[in-house]
Amino acid sequence: MPFINSLLDFDIIIEIGYAEEQKKAITPKQLFLLELGSVTTVRRRLARLTADGIVARHANTRDHRSELLTLSSSTLRVLEKYGSLLLSIAEPIR
Repeated sequence: MPFINSLLDFDIIIEIGYAEEQKKAITPKQLFLLELGSVTTVRRRLARLTADGIVARHANTRDHRSELLTLSSSTLRVLEKYGSLLLSIAEPIR
């Protein structure tokens, strides 16, 4: 996946995607509290992923002071293809 430049990028994308799968929203603060790295580093990597269109930020309608993080639709498509490929490799040959 060409948009992943570090293990931290991967961790951020996985955590945001997992929150989406669980039908829960994740805020940048919640992401920082996961202690994936220093707050400064996570903030910088998140800003780059957002600028590259990998992660989308949306205003929180219930609390206008915070934002919610989601993966862009193009990122989700790439991850689905990657997941399908991994599953096809992992399936036993009969």
